Amino acid sequence: MSSLKQFIRNVRASKTIADERAVVQKESAAIRASFREEPHDSNVRRANVAKLLYLFTLGERTHFGQIECLKLLASPRFADKRLGYLGTMLLLDENQEVLTLVTNSLQNDLKHSNQYVVGLALCTLGNIAGVEMSRDLFPDVETLISTANPYIRRKAALCAMRICRKVPDLQEHFVDKAKLLLSDRNHGVLLCGLTLVASIFRPLVPQLVRVLKNLQSSGYTPEHDVAGITDPFLQVKILRLFRLLGHGHAGVSEQINDILAQVATNTESSKNVGNAILYEAVLTILDIKADSGLRVLGVNILGKFLANKDNNIRYVALNTLLKVVAIEPNAVQRHRNTILDCLRDPDISIRRRALDLSFTLVREDNVRTLIRELLAFLEVADNEFKSVMTTQIGIAADRYAISKRWHIDTMLRVVKLAGNYVKEQILSSFIRLIATSPDQQTYAVQKLYAALKSDITQEGLTLAGTWCIGDDLVDLYFTILDSTYATQIVTEYIITSAMKLTTRMSDPAQIERIRRLMSSRAADLSVEIQQRAVEYGNMFPYDTIRRGVLEKMPPPEIKEEQRKAPRRTQTETEMLLDLVTGGDPPAADASANLNGRQQQQQTADLLADIFGAGNSTSAAPSPQTQTRSPRPSQSNADAIIGLFGEGNGTAAAASTPTAHAVYNHNGLQVTMAVSRSATSNQAQAQARFRNTSNFNRLTAVGLQAAVPKSQKLTLQAINKAVLDPGDEATQAMKIVPATASGALPAKLRLRLKISYQKADAGPVTDQVDWTEP
Repeated sequence: MSSLKQFIRNVRASKTIADERAVVQKESAAIRASFREEPHDSNVRRANVAKLLYLFTLGERTHFGQIECLKLLASPRFADKRLGYLGTMLLLDENQEVLTLVTNSLQNDLKHSNQYVVGLALCTLGNIAGVEMSRDLFPDVETLISTANPYIRRKAALCAMRICRKVPDLQEHFVDKAKLLLSDRNHGVLLCGLTLVASIFRPLVPQLVRVLKNLQSSGYTPEHDVAGITDPFLQVKILRLFRLLGHGHAGVSEQINDILAQVATNTESSKNVGNAILYEAVLTILDIKADSGLRVLGVNILGKFLANKDNNIRYVALNTLLKVVAIEPNAVQRHRNTILDCLRDPDISIRRRALDLSFTLVREDNVRTLIRELLAFLEVADNEFKSVMTTQIGIAADRYAISKRWHIDTMLRVVKLAGNYVKEQILSSFIRLIATSPDQQTYAVQKLYAALKSDITQEGLTLAGTWCIGDDLVDLYFTILDSTYATQIVTEYIITSAMKLTTRMSDPAQIERIRRLMSSRAADLSVEIQQRAVEYGNMFPYDTIRRGVLEKMPPPEIKEEQRKAPRRTQTETEMLLDLVTGGDPPAADASANLNGRQQQQQTADLLADIFGAGNSTSAAPSPQTQTRSPRPSQSNADAIIGLFGEGNGTAAAASTPTAHAVYNHNGLQVTMAVSRSATSNQAQAQARFRNTSNFNRLTAVGLQAAVPKSQKLTLQAINKAVLDPGDEATQAMKIVPATASGALPAKLRLRLKISYQKADAGPVTDQVDWTEP
């Protein structure tokens, strides 16, 4: 059987998991055999237990060695005891039945003449003591707390804390002992004594205040000095104990106010040691019943932390200010500019915390400034932030809007920047705002139409525009339906809106176009679209009924309680649903609503993998959604812009890129539409997936792409990986030259890996070489 060192070498030398498993199983079998064949050799037993401890660190089963640990700790040799106690602490816990056999050995070793043996016993007792063991051995621990040896005293204090936690009735036996520990000159004993005191009593606060004051005013002591500060560990421990004892207790808070102010004022903040003490002081100030001036001082310290170069310090400052803003909102508002600067920090965790804090700062007097900054951040934000940001901006704009015009402009900018991430409730709130503001409807519809003409890639913008826009826009609807951005919900909105136009239009040719649209959608694979199209188509012969059914809907009412600020403990989902429905949010679907629209970008340049040559390089994904400006020729575009009184009528209309077939197999149809930017040397491509089967669901749908070496590819995640029959999904990508001086070819060439999974066929992966027609 190999030694411990050789065993570790063999494990580390394993090249595969299977090799490592074989080595571990072989050694485990050898250890079991050794326990049976050589039961009386303590040297062999010690070596085997050491291997068991290594197996424990690997997560392997070691229960068969528990009795061997007990045999070692019962040995008179110190080397055996040390390893036996270590094995007992690691391999056993208070719920093991074997533990009853340890009590007698512990009791004997607690009375041992060797301080290190006593220390081993105390350390083990402090880690695994249960209720029965605590009741049996507490007299010995009580005696050891009063011993003259500081090494034993501090271990006994920690052991007493475990006993008091397991059996609260025994606390009274340690109160007087704990008082003596606080008078000890040994800092190690003081630290352990404070830990014990924290779980027992408050009456010793004045004595702790004196200790902390002495630490603050004492001179240089080499034994305890850390970066020019006397024993920061002890100071932090005292401050934490103050926080515990002063929470909800006005008397204790009054006693420690002065010393907290002294610590916050005099502690040097140029080094991390001082910052650690200041941070604990701030947490204590905010957690006790401190006066207002002291809390403002604490907030100002956190404000200084925000200007620190250390990311960790800035993060804890932002995290703490999130808790403080409800207590001292005015003090936090003074640091608003610094918080907003953190939105531009390279560290994503700092940006996330700064964003959360920024939304809590929004009030009536600063809503214009803060929303402007947040919209600027939304323009460059990572996609994972956009869903939360659109929701929070929508809630803040509704609650603190300075005017309806400003409210409409704000929400319009949101759907233009991040329309693909706007939740349904926020979109409904925006539409309701327009419906209940007759004096702003012309302005809102004009802006929506102009925005939709230049960009149909944002689903939220398309849905809002489709709902609001009125007459003579059939051409625009056909443009959207023919594009790759016509998802199922967009199609549903458009056919309903187009049907409503038939009662408001006088041109028979346009009405006939809409009737043909309904006929073409009557065989749609989506049951919902098919049903709507058939029902709408059957209404055409009945003009009177059609006009009654499609009559103007009354605007939804806005309940006053929806504008009230939520309770501090309300979740984002509750606030969102309250805003829209005015009632209590249903428990179901809350989590789904929060996470439904979030996407994570991924970048892939699989040239080396697919083409088999060169090093692949990945371009960083653009934080914004890829957009295009299609330009179809529309005869009515100028008239519509002129109707609403804006701009010149010479704006070119949008043209939709043609979708080319790429793949059609096993019920999955994939098309590719490519558009090129007229102003920049880049091309955008959008793959559109459609489940053309009648009954089969497709899961894990996705696409990977590669381009030649002279180009660079940015690939976004698919917006929907599970496709039911008739469902559609899209996946966007951007192609640019690999070098600044390069140019894209006239026809793009892509190598595509299309993967999906069918219930009856398992995973499918197909490779397609596609060249732009």
